[in-house]
Amino acid sequence: MLNKALKEIRLFHQMKQDELSKELDISKSYLSELEAGKKTISLDILDKYSRVFSIPVSSLLLFSENLDSKPTSKTKVNFANKILKLIEWVNLRDDINREA
Repeated sequence: MLNKALKEIRLFHQMKQDELSKELDISKSYLSELEAGKKTISLDILDKYSRVFSIPVSSLLLFSENLDSKPTSKTKVNFANKILKLIEWVNLRDDINREA
């Protein structure tokens, strides 16, 4: 879920992968793999995302469903899913408005 959230945050800010990869000081292909969930996102990368988008790392970690295995984690995952769906909806709406 974290990978999907990071991609949606990038899209929300209307950044292309090559722009963000330069900001994060990583290759575009590595960023693509992170967003696809093929690579594990390190705390160093999260810290860079945090600075680029002015989002606290703790807020980004909300989307990390494997953070703990306590019963409350189900609530956290459900909440994070709802936030992610909202971001996706806003991005979709913005895409439609740009096309109009």
